[in-house]
Amino acid sequence: MKKRLLLISNSTNYGEPYLEWPRPYIKDFLNKTGIKRALFIPYAGVALSENGIEASYDAYEERVNGVFNELGFEIYSIHREKDPQQSIKDALAIIVGGGNTFHLVYMLHELKLMKVIKDAVENGLPFMGWSAGSNIACPTMRTTNDMPIIEPESLNCLSLINFQINPHYLDASIEGHGGETREQRLEEFMVINNNIYVVGLREGTLLSINDDEIELMGKRPMRVFKFGQDPKEYQPGASLSFLL
Repeated sequence: MKKRLLLISNSTNYGEPYLEWPRPYIKDFLNKTGIKRALFIPYAGVALSENGIEASYDAYEERVNGVFNELGFEIYSIHREKDPQQSIKDALAIIVGGGNTFHLVYMLHELKLMKVIKDAVENGLPFMGWSAGSNIACPTMRTTNDMPIIEPESLNCLSLINFQINPHYLDASIEGHGGETREQRLEEFMVINNNIYVVGLREGTLLSINDDEIELMGKRPMRVFKFGQDPKEYQPGASLSFLL
């Protein structure tokens, strides 16, 4: 079965409404699947409400559903399902929202969903994620930018792709800031993990993957890192088959 993934760097560009810039890509991706209703995974959204985690999930579902309704689709959240594993098996598509990757991965391991999701997607279930939702498509979450607010059972993720993504990738070095740049952090990762590509996925860009085809979409290039090699820029439309 064809693997169909839409891996989005960020939900919202500065000054835009929520999920504004990726709307055409989301609509096109779902239209190609022929589905109108998708299962939403909100576990990365831990700070959307002052009334606790369940209220945060409720608020996240409502926010995302508002956008998807405008596009002609509907989502329903896994946190309302009595049997989360069965809900994955019954889903027509999976959408994973951004937020804190540590909490998202914690919950997916806690509910024993990693293998269920992986098996479903590798058997053709369409998968879409942004930010943390893109992180978990990778072999590990170790290229996230997020604070470890909770300790997952494992840092291992879905391995739907063979490379790592660093969402929200920034080239900037802030004047007066003594900490490492994003590139330096990724270089540390590659010293320890020197056999894997890392994609710096800038905001306003995404990766569309259809089985053995991968395409960068958006208006900005992405930066690819590999241990022992100089980082290289790839423009939208460039051949990226080496990543697969």
